[in-house]
Amino acid sequence: MTVNDQVDEAGWDVEPGDEIEPVVQAVGRLLKVCREAAGMRVAEFGEVMGYGEDMIRKIERGQRIPRPEFLDKADDVLRAQGHLKAFKRDMEQARYPKKVRRLKEMEDRAVELLMYGNHNIHGLLQTPEYARALFEMAQPAYTQDQVERGTAARMARKAIFEREPAPTVSFVQEQVTLERPLGGKMVLRRQLEHLLEVGQLRNVTLQVMPTDREDHAGVHHGLIQVLKFADGTAIGRCPGAFNGRPVSSPRDLRILELRYGMIRAQALPPRESLAFIEKLLGRL
Repeated sequence: MTVNDQVDEAGWDVEPGDEIEPVVQAVGRLLKVCREAAGMRVAEFGEVMGYGEDMIRKIERGQRIPRPEFLDKADDVLRAQGHLKAFKRDMEQARYPKKVRRLKEMEDRAVELLMYGNHNIHGLLQTPEYARALFEMAQPAYTQDQVERGTAARMARKAIFEREPAPTVSFVQEQVTLERPLGGKMVLRRQLEHLLEVGQLRNVTLQVMPTDREDHAGVHHGLIQVLKFADGTAIGRCPGAFNGRPVSSPRDLRILELRYGMIRAQALPPRESLAFIEKLLGRL
């Protein structure tokens, strides 16, 4: 690996106006204080760390979010007695875009999730390769840093499947989302294999909406997401309804749950859905 490659992996850019920015700046100032206390110049420290001077200065100015492993090594090199390592979790969270952090916080609190996807496979079900392919297709094009951050953030959300107690999760996917080879046939193959694995989890229900259905409650409004919390509250979103805004009133949520319930009833049952996915996999 070249020095330039290492520089690219030092961390992630801070989004302007992000609420996490003051924390990133504080970590940068602490890094500078520790470096100066250790009697090391920027160039000397950068050489030991394997990064260029410019990258070290960006981190110290709070313009770059340091990776947790960077803080690990920096703490050891500068003998910071754990002060830099103490911010590892904060920087792990900071690397995700602001809107993703908020979404992950809600998903982490949810006890039940209802998800209908009609355009591509839902983010919680995506493999890293599939997610990366989607980010790489975006227009205007994302930078490589944005692609990597987006992919990492989406994969971090999948920790919901490892929670104890496990939330109840229901997915309904349009057939076309399982057939479109985004990223190539090998990416789709691995994605379908992953769906079969997730579909075996006891707390997950995965259903397929066949393209040949003559009745479909989701054709007018598209994607539906409903997250229910332990205190009885909930939040939902449907781009084709309520001007695309998240809703939390009982009346609006009742509308989304009614539509979702109809979509589930019109889709293939869970067992038939998994058999359908296996059949699609066999064609690849």
